[in-house]
Amino acid sequence: MQTIVQSLCANPIVVIDEIEKAGTPTSTKGQAYGLTDGLLPLLEPSSAAAWKCPYYQIGFDMSWISWVLTSNSLKPLSAPFLRRLEVLRLTRLGKGDLIAFAEREGAKRILSEAALGAIYQVIEQFADTHQLNLRHVSRMLARAEAEASSPLLH
Repeated sequence: MQTIVQSLCANPIVVIDEIEKAGTPTSTKGQAYGLTDGLLPLLEPSSAAAWKCPYYQIGFDMSWISWVLTSNSLKPLSAPFLRRLEVLRLTRLGKGDLIAFAEREGAKRILSEAALGAIYQVIEQFADTHQLNLRHVSRMLARAEAEASSPLLH
């Protein structure tokens, strides 16, 4: 709410990454209230339109917010929560996707052909058996960049 008031943007896009990891904190009085529970009224258009801010104690029309929630797994998320979302399932990236990403990022980082060749070779060799992803390729690129910029030891 504070961000909306400060930015004077009534229709923001709010991104919550890895919502399944938010967990459910418990108060000292034993009351559990998780992030997904708090989002339920904001994801339902009718209740979001008449939402009352618990801090400011005034009503706001929160139905203009666009929510983007990412998750590695839907299992920890409740059925009522999932019913309020449009779930888009993304396919796992293949070798070609990872190599194209490495190519683009390697060019931005001005990596040598030898460094990029080594990264391509790792992707080709391990993409299927070790489930490589963008995070792995990003780490390889960062390591190659660090090696390229470090002084040559004899």
